[in-house]
Amino acid sequence: MPTDLPTSPPTISSTPSTVSSNVPSPDPLIGLFAEETRVRAFAAVALGADTPTKVMERAGLSPRDATAALRRLLGQDVITDDGGLAVAYGHFRRLARGTRAPAETHGSGDEVTDAVLRTFVRGGRLIRLPAQWHRKLVVLRHIAEQTFEPDVEYPERTVNERLRAWCEDAPVDHATLRRYLVDLHHLTREHGVYRRPAQV
Repeated sequence: MPTDLPTSPPTISSTPSTVSSNVPSPDPLIGLFAEETRVRAFAAVALGADTPTKVMERAGLSPRDATAALRRLLGQDVITDDGGLAVAYGHFRRLARGTRAPAETHGSGDEVTDAVLRTFVRGGRLIRLPAQWHRKLVVLRHIAEQTFEPDVEYPERTVNERLRAWCEDAPVDHATLRRYLVDLHHLTREHGVYRRPAQV
């Protein structure tokens, strides 16, 4: 136990904060937890230290460091002091809801089609091919339209390279995709040259 602990617990002056309806960006949290003393103080509170003295003991901090760390943590609403120090879990949940990434849209103009694409295509990459045939058709059409311009001729090497990019994270290879696209007439093939028809 540190020898410089005061005989009475230090007081942490902090005006009770009200949570704004505008949820702040989580970026300030990065700066908040970039300081080791604040991380240690927060960890102590998370593990049950509900008074400044207990925080000092468990985190191994001096009274000055503990006081400064707790003041910052209280000021950023990541801990509360309503009869005892505690982690403000509700604040973290609000931050998570407020910063959740919007659902990826694929611009098809059709909600059902977009729902299928969100499930099987992410970040311009194929996750996997759907087992259901009608969903597979939606995904394959999307890949063809996003990869090849209509009425433009592509050598097989270019076709393979472009389809290989779709398969980086998928349990399917570019040759399987190419075969599907040809069989479904999304691509035509003649003498090793491929072309996407203007209308399929």
